[in-house]
Amino acid sequence: MDEEVHRSPAAEISVTSNGELEESHEDVFRDPSYGDLNLSESHISSGSFASMTEGIIASGPYKGTMQGQPQSGPVVLADDLKNPAMEKLDLVRKWSINTYKCTRQILSEKLGRGSRTVDLELEGQIEVLRDNKRKYEHVVKLTQTLANQLTQMMQTQRQLGDAFADLGLKSPELHEEFGYNADTQKLLSKNGETLLGAINFFIASVNTLVDKTIEDTMINIKQYETARVEFDAYRTDLEELNLGPRDATTLPKIEYSQQQFQIHREKYEKMRNDVSIKLKFLEENKVKVLHNQLILFHNAIAAYYAGNQQQLDQTLKQFNIKLKMPGGDTPSWLEEH
Repeated sequence: MDEEVHRSPAAEISVTSNGELEESHEDVFRDPSYGDLNLSESHISSGSFASMTEGIIASGPYKGTMQGQPQSGPVVLADDLKNPAMEKLDLVRKWSINTYKCTRQILSEKLGRGSRTVDLELEGQIEVLRDNKRKYEHVVKLTQTLANQLTQMMQTQRQLGDAFADLGLKSPELHEEFGYNADTQKLLSKNGETLLGAINFFIASVNTLVDKTIEDTMINIKQYETARVEFDAYRTDLEELNLGPRDATTLPKIEYSQQQFQIHREKYEKMRNDVSIKLKFLEENKVKVLHNQLILFHNAIAAYYAGNQQQLDQTLKQFNIKLKMPGGDTPSWLEEH
């Protein structure tokens, strides 16, 4: 009876989360539909309830799961958010390791301590391409200077021709002589504009070759060189591990290093083949483009200084060149006349 008297007050009191008493406190413990309630703020416990399997309210936060109910939404979302975060962290870790290995390899090569993989034939072709690219850029720069100087000379020739023509009208006794000089300067200006069209076409074509075609190949070469550094970095790492002891700790590292070495070797070989093919096609395209442009440049210059206006016009027609003033969309003097 004492035990029942001791149990009854506790069993009949239900404490809510805000500390207020519930009206139907008895039913709370008897109704099975409630399951195991999460009364995390309840502080009711007694040694006399140790033998009972139902209706016990443990003190402290509830750490179990809800019976008869699925996992709540927030738990699933937390799991979903965890995986991308871990993936990003793993990517950062791999990037850091790869950067460290490559930096160490580059420094080692510059200090003369590390070895590097060299394809003599391919690297020779790459060096020739870099040298040619610099020389083509220099030719374009000089040709642009020539075009600017020719433009200034044409303007002077036109002004001089107008001045001779004006004097011819005002000097009857020298009308014929001034007229000859006026016609000569205007003809020179006209031929200069034709030559300028050929020169500008030459500049645009070589610029396209250098800035687009060759530059596209240079991007592939940079990727190839990066792959080469990565390959040598992981090769060096594997060689160092193979020189050390082999035990339960080092064997997994050696196996992982072998896998990474194989991955980067395949990447390096693929990039090497890609660059080799790219250089072959570039050489064919370069020869074709420069062949046509050099013929154009030579014929135009030769016809201009020979005073052969017909040959100069024929050269532009051969390459479908339309005459326009540099940097302008308006028709040229030749097109207007």
